Amino acid sequence: MATELPTRDSLPESATWDLSKIYATDAAWDAEYAALESKLAQADKYAADLTTSGANLYAGLTYGLEVMRTLEKLYVYASMKSDQDTTNSKYLGLDSRAQALAARVSAAISFFDPAVLALSDEALEALFAQEPKLGEYKHYFDSILTQKGHVLSAEAEALLAGASDVFGASQNTFGVLDNADIKFGEVEDENGEFVQLSNGVYSRLLESTDGDVRRDAFQTFYDSYIDLENTFASLIASHMKGHNYLAKVRHYDSARQAALASNHVPESVYDTLVDEVNKHLPLLHRYVALRKQLLHLEELHTYDLYTPILGTPDLVVDFESAKADSLQALAPLGEDYLDIVQEAYDNRWIDVIENKGKRSGAYSGGSYDTNPYILLNWVDNLDNFYTLVHEMGHSVHSYLTRHAQPYHYGDYPIFLAEIASTTNENLLTAHLLQTVEDKALRAYILNHYLDGVKGTVFRQTQFAEFEQWMHEQDAAGIPLTADVLNEAYGELNQRYYGDALTFDEEIAHEWERIPHFYYNYYVFQYSTGFAAATALSQKILTEGEPAVAAYKTYLKAGSSAYPVDVMKAAGVDMTKADYLVDTFKVFAERLDEFEALVAELGK
Repeated sequence: MATELPTRDSLPESATWDLSKIYATDAAWDAEYAALESKLAQADKYAADLTTSGANLYAGLTYGLEVMRTLEKLYVYASMKSDQDTTNSKYLGLDSRAQALAARVSAAISFFDPAVLALSDEALEALFAQEPKLGEYKHYFDSILTQKGHVLSAEAEALLAGASDVFGASQNTFGVLDNADIKFGEVEDENGEFVQLSNGVYSRLLESTDGDVRRDAFQTFYDSYIDLENTFASLIASHMKGHNYLAKVRHYDSARQAALASNHVPESVYDTLVDEVNKHLPLLHRYVALRKQLLHLEELHTYDLYTPILGTPDLVVDFESAKADSLQALAPLGEDYLDIVQEAYDNRWIDVIENKGKRSGAYSGGSYDTNPYILLNWVDNLDNFYTLVHEMGHSVHSYLTRHAQPYHYGDYPIFLAEIASTTNENLLTAHLLQTVEDKALRAYILNHYLDGVKGTVFRQTQFAEFEQWMHEQDAAGIPLTADVLNEAYGELNQRYYGDALTFDEEIAHEWERIPHFYYNYYVFQYSTGFAAATALSQKILTEGEPAVAAYKTYLKAGSSAYPVDVMKAAGVDMTKADYLVDTFKVFAERLDEFEALVAELGK
């Protein structure tokens, strides 16, 4: 009999997040939904006289922010309810309603930016002089003004905003297909028991020390994607077309320029990342070759890249142990930081267990008026311990930002998002290396760190290269068919991992299962974030309180300044390559240490 996942209603309440803190009942959600719908009818009134006086500009601004604030709360509740069981039609319906409402809200308040951008500098200054309250929003307006030349007429903006759910259709369909509708086969695990594959089970089996289990899981898992390759190709091609179309109508040179401009990140940051990673690919090739050697394999396959090189240690990390140990690992950040972590553990901010229909992976989410919730699909291993502290980094970042900033600065751009989470990961690695004396376990931790750099810096940059290539192909009018995508991805994968890795045909289909390809130039920021976090964590550990204080200015900054300026204040200049070079230096040093340690152990 195959081991089945538990149903949602069979889970212990303590292991689930408490979304009743957002809305006590679904009826309360419905009531606020209806109230927001009514409020949208007022949009024309604010639009009509927005720039006739400073008071009217302020009224229109606060109206739009209030509408967005309510929408975000509605959206978070609906999406998280749906994510906890994507087969639940009731909450799929709520999520669909929230998405439709988001499109209507965007259309209703789309009058604001074009009207502001149509003003001369002198006219805007006069309005600010009339209404002193506008002074609190100066950076907010500065951010809008950087869009000059890229925002269309109010009528055109309303049309685009109203079509936002259309442009998001490919991403939404991918989510339903990948999380609910795709059917995976069964495989035999290390104990001779047949298990039903899911994204979470697949990840666990790839860490198995049994090569046959890894191979069977890999091949069976990808068979399901290969069967649907043309469907996935159609979805990703449509998504690329949407990005390129929106960039063109907004007068950007490319979709990448448009995406990075929204976060005020220079395109050179992206190019520098790809260039530096490619310069340092020999380090990855060296590590892959070492993995092949230490695993004593005649051929190293893709499914061999995730199993611990030295086997599985006697280290089962259950969720309760991970909570306690995380407080020790994050202690360098101070008691005030730990108090927030403890609140997350005590007040059910975290949805822990994988259940039937639950969205795969992990994330930290929420809105300005909710707790910063965490979704996990917990497995008792070190990797999930890292996932916990990673997502906790996001949640504490959100908590501090929302408590330090007003709503209009109460979120942070994507470019900054991964830095807090990966700083926590680096602190956990440092804690483990400081406290673990057993040489075999220490080698395992180093292996985990090296795999982390492989998976975060190298792998995510590989994804970034492919994402850029897809956009460029579509912009050039080249159809993104399954065959074209498979060939390009297969060649890119071979270049990244080098000659020591035997090419598996299945890996050419990996692009089909990467949700971040639908996030519009999100994925490269995992790499830049990890590298910046390396620099910050080193400062925290070596400089102490001054570095911690500077770090917390970043955690509290939100969007009150441009991201590169926020990071400069925290001590890292991301407009230069130094932080990337330093990361590869740490990788090389720990690779040296790992090689010496396994030699000492006689491996």
